[in-house]
Amino acid sequence: MTTPASSPLQALARIRPDVRAMHSYVVQPSTGMLKMDAMENPFRLPAHLQAALGQRLGALALNRYPGDRIADLKAALAKYADMPEGYGIVLGNGSDELITLLALACAQPGTGQRATMLAPMPGFVMYPLSAQLQGLDFVGVPLTPDFELDEPAMLAAIAQHQPAITYIAYPNNPTATLWDEGAVQRIIDAAGAQGGIVVMDEAYQPFASRTWIDRMRAEPARNAHVLLMRTLSKFGLAGVRLGYLIGPSALVSEIDKVRPPYNVSVLNCEAALFALEHAEVFAAQAAEIRAERTTLVAALRQMPGVEKCWDSEANMVLIRVADSARAYEGMKNRKVLVKNVSTMHPMLANCLRLTVGAASDNAQMLAALQASL
Repeated sequence: MTTPASSPLQALARIRPDVRAMHSYVVQPSTGMLKMDAMENPFRLPAHLQAALGQRLGALALNRYPGDRIADLKAALAKYADMPEGYGIVLGNGSDELITLLALACAQPGTGQRATMLAPMPGFVMYPLSAQLQGLDFVGVPLTPDFELDEPAMLAAIAQHQPAITYIAYPNNPTATLWDEGAVQRIIDAAGAQGGIVVMDEAYQPFASRTWIDRMRAEPARNAHVLLMRTLSKFGLAGVRLGYLIGPSALVSEIDKVRPPYNVSVLNCEAALFALEHAEVFAAQAAEIRAERTTLVAALRQMPGVEKCWDSEANMVLIRVADSARAYEGMKNRKVLVKNVSTMHPMLANCLRLTVGAASDNAQMLAALQASL
């Protein structure tokens, strides 16, 4: 009996059309480059801590699934974040996975009525992507021309679309903006009045002057529908891939039901615990980055050819130049990688996003930028 011939093209037809039309997330090759495109902490662990961590990781039982140490990590993160009483925590493989889990938990398949996700735009690309992949409608509400929240537009969009999830990045990526506290609370109130969840995305909290967890603690009833999302990536552990979501236990426990089992490896868990035991090292690094940010912003505002440099409450700075594509390619030719965000949203025309690094990194980046304008 002859087996019918098959082909990859036939199998491809089983892949969703919208997935086939997508572009994969591409990480730029960076060998031999100064990597200033991904908001990574530029500092490595001191040598003695590298050795200590290596010993801890080498002693792990890699033949076993993650166990009680996950509970230890949750407790350590709760203490580090000063989590309020009655709250719970769920872990993710970076905050990207948590965004996916939230969309999955709130999707309404088979009901004939799609759930909606809403966020200010320009913002983090994973919000609309997760909505698309999990079957939610996405509503992006444009920021003002200076990248502040358009409060009337946000309130109108919430009233019209009644979103299941509203994201507020605090500070925002890629604009590095920390929005007005009063406006944010009024948007949270409006979302809660129609039964929605608000996610405060604090990925860049180590570099910001405020955190929403203080409002959650001070006014728990007003923020009972608010989840706080953070990541250890900007803390200094981008390679560890660990995010965490804090919120009222009843709400967090429902989201935890859609989390894949063992989504945090024993290696990631132990590395995160080790880092939290040495939180003062990472706090000093964040303080140095904040100081370097002040120097970097001042230099950018004095540089001919930089048309606009926005204030920053993160470890990145957004600038506008006459020709972002030319500046980006010029910097790349000079072995410095930054992010050309000009195609992400019309409001970001001719904008580049620069990571704040160590003093020597920033000096090299500024020299490459100046030569490329």
